[in-house]
Amino acid sequence: MSAYQTLTVETSGRVAIVTFRRADQLNAMNRLMQGEITEAFEALSGDAAVGAIVVTGEGRGFMAGADIKEYAAQTPAEFDIFQAAGARMYAAIENNPKPVIAAVNGFALGGGMELVLCCDVVIANQYAKLGLPEIKLGLVPGGGGTQRSVAKLGRNRANFLLMTGAIVPASEFVSAGLVNEIVDVDALMPRALELAGMIAGEPAAAIEGLKALTAHAVSGDLADGLAMERDILGGLYRSEIGQRRVKEFAERSAVKKAGS
Repeated sequence: MSAYQTLTVETSGRVAIVTFRRADQLNAMNRLMQGEITEAFEALSGDAAVGAIVVTGEGRGFMAGADIKEYAAQTPAEFDIFQAAGARMYAAIENNPKPVIAAVNGFALGGGMELVLCCDVVIANQYAKLGLPEIKLGLVPGGGGTQRSVAKLGRNRANFLLMTGAIVPASEFVSAGLVNEIVDVDALMPRALELAGMIAGEPAAAIEGLKALTAHAVSGDLADGLAMERDILGGLYRSEIGQRRVKEFAERSAVKKAGS
């Protein structure tokens, strides 16, 4: 398997562990990381030695969304390419024949929460927080956040998250069914690996069949919804307020980092 710069892929028995390793950026996703996530999950999808995948982050963040400094510097054409590549990345996770277990160790915001929404089982520690705060930049999610949050949380709960940009403790998503368990920090990876190992120990064809069946059970016209989402996001990114807010956020982040 290829050597990656922004993540690692390790194996423990029949379980693959994908760890995001941009801890100094709370594992914010840049173009390199996006491409490496896609490559890793596409490679794992065809690996007969792997029966389940655990995905987690290094440090205090699971994934704090897109890297806004890079995001703000994109031309409209680069932005469109980034969004299209993002669609492929999320599909590589959601449509992976292997069950994917998210071990949410910290902030999962924006694209990070969208990644969680693509996973089959979600375990989080007591400090983890999730949110879709794109509205604070005058934008909407572009990685399936509007469509998958409604499918997994219900429309009103999704509207609350999307329209307020609230960042919510993971424990509040247990009753909604998005988060399966909350565990202590030290128990997060052991529990995720225990579940993954249990699942990976079952017949692969049956597990893959179950994943396909449950996906079919909740699928509406998702492709149209995702296409509409990307179109709306593209328009907002190009708008005056979208450009201004993204650049202001990037500038504030640069000043804060310089003063730390």
